[in-house]
Amino acid sequence: MTINSVPPMVRDVSLEHWDPSPCVLGIGEECPRLSWRIESNDGFKQSSYEVKTSRDGVTSTKRYDTSNQVLTEWPSTPLQSRDKVTVQVRAFDAADKQWTLWSDPVTVEAGLLNPEDWTSRFIAPEKATNVGAMDCPAPLFSKEFELPGEPVAARLYMTAHGVFDAAVNGKTVVESVLDPGWTSYRHRLRYRTFDVTDALYEGSNDLTVLLGDGWWRGHLKWEKRRAFYGDRLALCAQLEVEFSDGSGLVINSDESWSVRNSALKTNSLYHGSTIDLRDCPPSASGLTIREKLLRVNENPACGVEIVDKATGELVAPDGPPIIPTGSLSAQKIWRSPSGKLLVDFGQNAVGWVRLAVREIPEGSRVTVHHAEVLEHGELGVRPLRSAKAVDEYVIDGKNEQTLEPEFTLHGFRYAQVDGVKDLHPKDICMVLAGTGMRRIGGFSCSDERLNRLFENVVWGTRSNFVDIPTDCPQRDERLGWTGDIQVFSPTALYLFNVSGLLESWLKDLAAEQYPDGGVPHVIPEPDAGEIDPPACAWGDAAVIVPWNVYQATGDTEMLRRQINSMIAWVDCMDNLAGDSHLWRGGFQFGDWLDPTAPPDQPDAAKANPDVVATGCFARCTEIVSQALYVIGDNHRASHYSRLAASIRQAFRNAFVSPDGTIVSDAQTVYALAIKWGLLENDYLIKLAGKRLSDLVREDGWHIATGFVGTPIICDALTMTGHMQDAWKLLTQEECPSWLYPVTMGATTIWERWDSMLPDGSINPGEMTSFNHYALGAVAEWMIHHLAGLRSTAPGWQQVEVRPTYFADLQYAKTYHDSAYGRIMVSWHREGELVDMDVSIPEGVQAQVHLADGTCRKVEQGIHHWQTRIDGIIETGK
Repeated sequence: MTINSVPPMVRDVSLEHWDPSPCVLGIGEECPRLSWRIESNDGFKQSSYEVKTSRDGVTSTKRYDTSNQVLTEWPSTPLQSRDKVTVQVRAFDAADKQWTLWSDPVTVEAGLLNPEDWTSRFIAPEKATNVGAMDCPAPLFSKEFELPGEPVAARLYMTAHGVFDAAVNGKTVVESVLDPGWTSYRHRLRYRTFDVTDALYEGSNDLTVLLGDGWWRGHLKWEKRRAFYGDRLALCAQLEVEFSDGSGLVINSDESWSVRNSALKTNSLYHGSTIDLRDCPPSASGLTIREKLLRVNENPACGVEIVDKATGELVAPDGPPIIPTGSLSAQKIWRSPSGKLLVDFGQNAVGWVRLAVREIPEGSRVTVHHAEVLEHGELGVRPLRSAKAVDEYVIDGKNEQTLEPEFTLHGFRYAQVDGVKDLHPKDICMVLAGTGMRRIGGFSCSDERLNRLFENVVWGTRSNFVDIPTDCPQRDERLGWTGDIQVFSPTALYLFNVSGLLESWLKDLAAEQYPDGGVPHVIPEPDAGEIDPPACAWGDAAVIVPWNVYQATGDTEMLRRQINSMIAWVDCMDNLAGDSHLWRGGFQFGDWLDPTAPPDQPDAAKANPDVVATGCFARCTEIVSQALYVIGDNHRASHYSRLAASIRQAFRNAFVSPDGTIVSDAQTVYALAIKWGLLENDYLIKLAGKRLSDLVREDGWHIATGFVGTPIICDALTMTGHMQDAWKLLTQEECPSWLYPVTMGATTIWERWDSMLPDGSINPGEMTSFNHYALGAVAEWMIHHLAGLRSTAPGWQQVEVRPTYFADLQYAKTYHDSAYGRIMVSWHREGELVDMDVSIPEGVQAQVHLADGTCRKVEQGIHHWQTRIDGIIETGK
């Protein structure tokens, strides 16, 4: 170590898939696994490590002789409910005989891990009253209690049938919204844990909780139905207080609580909220809307009654909650042709409007309408279908106040404000909201069109990871469509830390899987009576998503947990295919939203659905085999490996001609046959690649694929040596193409290639979302082939750097914050000279292919090369 070097450090200690934090509160794992990063500038290489744990005043240290630093075993006895343990890590380099410094301490505190830990019951307003009933104002629960002393610790464990917001002594508990989120309520209901120590004091205290309809009782799906899970809202809250003398006190939700109608008159995720500010107590003057709604008002109180839980087990979160994630200022305010006051926030996103108003007479109404696009100068609301997306406020006559809705989210770029005479940009902003996931990946290049496309993918991800991976955030849907996340999960896992969210969603998928192994088309499926027919690509999420999470994180335990669900889906397909190993007939989405399909027939694709289904069957079966090998189940792995080989043979016999032509002769069937290894030999692969290239050229390098083919077509062209076609397909600006929406001013990925027609009118199809991430899966190809970075081992332990140099591209760069640290690639071309910089963290090995055709194997450090380019792909026009 040189004199001026920084001592090696262990940093960013994290537990399970949570982001690094000094305190992880309410974890649901008895033995949470540890990960960390090593920061060093002198080539430190971990050969062993120590973990120091402190529990109940007792400190112990345990050593492990391994280089593993990701998802390592819990070093202490299993956590019991409420246990609090502080953890520190240091690593050792045997070659240099050097220890790192100890990491900063991380405290982990267990939640309530057993059913018997819950002494609270679910309470609801007495049924005979009009409080809390359907179409009544949101119920406000309250409890007053005395504390005999100053608390030294206090935890509030809480969940609900519905969504909740809470305050202790008038102070809101946390910034999160729509707690406890959406899970498969009939099997798993999440609870949240809050540290409320600082909000309590000796003497009189109060706890208030507002409940909203949320996913439990609100409108869901497109049938204009509501109350899929139940028609009664209910609260379960358990406040545990500890005092300095070691004594404690528990405040339970029970019959001693009271409840009254709040000022929140209506609330709906689809339709918005209505707040009558005249119903807020006079003492709430000067508070935020959220604080006002949580103050006990003068409405008459009624009693509560105990109700059955009506759910499966109560579970701790696997990932972060929904939170405000930022804000966007108004970019333009103007009057529409009809005289409406419109606001453009410059970016299609998810959240709500925060609006400051003043000098509006009591009883007046202010309304805010939301839309993603304009049509003929007015809000384009038709794509919302039955979702009203309107927030309304009845003003109480106070001189100035800031309005915000409660228990709702909107997908929008534009807002229409009624009830105010004029508006200044400082009076209005968009509050962004979504799951509090950390950004971990990025990309940019010398082509600004591609940069905008990539940012559209990023914004689409932010908009649609709202506790579950949704299809769209604006209309009467917002569901966890399996087909969308199946194709998009690799891109999402590169851009954001969504592994915890996806692991939670996969638990729901396994819980809701049908006895025959079939998979609902949406997870969670609100309708208990709905039995969806098996559909390839959509049901494949049971196999593909856990495999992608494993590839991104190296989490074998997650794979082990999901393996029975994965196998069940493959067995379901096997039973449908029978001895022929061909999945023919029945319902299929197929190559959904092929651009040639009529607006009202999105499944009418060129690609033969039997070819697509059988290809998906082969792909999933091969992945199940690989997953079984990973977890050490070699016997079953061999069975599914043989089955996959039989399916591939059946595919070739039934669908592939000796000249390489594949049934239906559509781009998608060639792409999946190439990408998923369904062809027998290099000769057939070459023929398929040639035919795919010909089809792409015949279509003038316009998109001719749907949900199945679009994510893989550029890969298939690349694998067969047709890089020029892949580039021209990516950079095509005429519709249908990835860049056509960019030329039309899109700031997110559209559901349809032509969601907005060239004349500025909205596509007449019923499904016309302007914020759908699925077709943005092309971002993965941009990362792999333009910037040149891809992972070649689970969890990013090994990477390959191999950019493709196109004549139209002068530079590209990307980064990914892996569990080991940031991996970064940047290259810049001046004529025939290419400068490349690669940054590799400790624990990762890289194989770097330089522009001159040579290859370097490197490990930790920042590496730079300048080489003369061996070949440029001419892109043509």
